[in-house]
Amino acid sequence: MTPKRAALRMAAIVAGALITTPALAASCITSKGQFGAYKQQLAQQAAASGVKKRGLQALQQAKLSGITWRFESNPASQSSMRYRSPEQFLKSRFSSVNTFVSGAKRKLQQNARLFQSIEQRYGVPGSVLVAIWGYETNWGGYTGNTPIVSGAVTLASYCRRHPRFEDDAIAALQLVDRGLITGNSRGGPSGELGHMQFLAGNWVRFAVDGNRDGRADPNNAADALATAANMLRRNGWRAGRSFADGSANFRVLSTWNDSGNYQRAIAYAAGLIDQ
Repeated sequence: MTPKRAALRMAAIVAGALITTPALAASCITSKGQFGAYKQQLAQQAAASGVKKRGLQALQQAKLSGITWRFESNPASQSSMRYRSPEQFLKSRFSSVNTFVSGAKRKLQQNARLFQSIEQRYGVPGSVLVAIWGYETNWGGYTGNTPIVSGAVTLASYCRRHPRFEDDAIAALQLVDRGLITGNSRGGPSGELGHMQFLAGNWVRFAVDGNRDGRADPNNAADALATAANMLRRNGWRAGRSFADGSANFRVLSTWNDSGNYQRAIAYAAGLIDQ
């Protein structure tokens, strides 16, 4: 083949890719009535990503999550959007900072060996993990009541969030294929999973079998805590370093939650827990 013909062939291949790729990409939506059409487009994208029968069935059965839609439709109502001091941010969910810190210390003491082993392996101190755990689910007391697949797909469909969270929606379908969740499994309003409220994509990427029973389960505290530590470490957490506001470790917290309010509150609470 001559160089010219090779170049023409390559140009044709690239052009073909540009024509076919958008057909697989789901378009975001701005009204609830478009949700069915979005699911049909996402199903093509999910199938191309390897999602199989059970995951596609869960997608077909998914319904628009009203709580997720309301939450995303009114961003001004989200506490993370307005500046709050760490104390204010914690008190928006707990009766007082002291209540939160004392509860966290109890959990840390009750699970001392687990937190020590996690810190030895991943370098993330128990104070940080127990603060995230407490804030997310009250140490496993409430892990959410929204169908995970429906929440994840609704979040991914909404134009303000699309396409940032589309990978998480597809990951939720992959977890259905694996049998880790079902189409009816419940979690946070944006499709968050288990004790630490992982987005499905993060669970797929960073999951750890913390209790060594052969299965990494977000609803198992040991698995969830070890996975959180693994996620932070793989995003740059440095063992033994400060996590105070402005430090490198503090910036790693943004990979968990990109709200400055959230990051400041976790670092502040973890510092008090360490005292």
